[in-house]
Amino acid sequence: MALLMFAAVCCAAPVGNAISAYVALKTGAQEDGGIAEGGSAADIPARMLTAYKKAAAQVGKYVPKCQGMRWPILAGIAKVESHHAIGRNIAGNGDIRPKIYGVLLNGSGAGENTTVFPDTDNGRWDGTATGERAVGPFQFLPSTWEGAGEDGNGDKTADPHNADDAALGAAMYLCGNGRDLGQRSQLKAAVLQYNHSSEYVANVVGWIDQYTAAAKDPDLKKVTGKVRTVIETALAQRGVPYSWGGGNASGMSYGICCSPNGSSGTSVKGFDCSGLTQYAYARAGISLPRVAADQAGVGRRIPARSGAGALKPGDLVFYADAPGRDATIYHVGIYLGSGQMVNAPRPGAVVRLDPVSAMPGYAGGARLL
Repeated sequence: MALLMFAAVCCAAPVGNAISAYVALKTGAQEDGGIAEGGSAADIPARMLTAYKKAAAQVGKYVPKCQGMRWPILAGIAKVESHHAIGRNIAGNGDIRPKIYGVLLNGSGAGENTTVFPDTDNGRWDGTATGERAVGPFQFLPSTWEGAGEDGNGDKTADPHNADDAALGAAMYLCGNGRDLGQRSQLKAAVLQYNHSSEYVANVVGWIDQYTAAAKDPDLKKVTGKVRTVIETALAQRGVPYSWGGGNASGMSYGICCSPNGSSGTSVKGFDCSGLTQYAYARAGISLPRVAADQAGVGRRIPARSGAGALKPGDLVFYADAPGRDATIYHVGIYLGSGQMVNAPRPGAVVRLDPVSAMPGYAGGARLL
């Protein structure tokens, strides 16, 4: 199974040569016509999304005690494991071609595998009898599929290369004997069972949070004036890549080198967290400093002790290594309401919707409008 690592770092020093851009909120289209890696249904092939939703609805038939299963959970797993099978043909019955194969798990170190897994299916699912490899959009090992596989599309065959079957198998596997996936601890335990890596859990749960937040479009009916300008400007950037040091009052730009974990923005045109907020507020005629810690000094400060319930749409939302000490603020987002914010979270991600709780070290907010 795939393993992607990340670090929660955000804002860098200012850069110049900004180039403005618009990224469609609903379609996830980028200016080069590619698929934006935004955490909304827009970046998931329609047939895969149908499979996720269908499996979430079906799983109770097979695991009656399971609670809290929902499509963003399956989407989070499949995003990390196969990028939603993007680039493959997904037939009406859910069959995916070409088939998706992981690396041969022979202990060679390729794909981070260091353990030898002997063949269990004589190549039926993984195409080789010389060893074992993960298969399908949810990257099941054939040995795991033997116990978790289920027919999700009614053709009387449980095939890990079929979107419906694989999604239902994943749902059943995550449910175990009856987990409550609405409980954060049990959700993390389920994902850890899927892949025994804390980095993997953090990555998948981050995508689950993102899809959960994005599944609910923000209600802007009561948002007017400059606040609406700020929010609509920020939302329009959803899908733009995160770039360390990228973005300023004129729009997105190439970033700089390097973040604390060594990520460079020099080849990535986009925004970091404070570049995004600076741009969104500039469109409403408000000038902000470039970095998040300095932005906390603008407007009326909303202390962390007041809780996220004190925030209003358009407020800046801050996160600190030591909440209560603004000098340690490392991240900023733009509050939308209903517990959501527009967020440029970290290298390797994109501008997206996230719950306010997605980032550690909540440090309150600031109201500029």
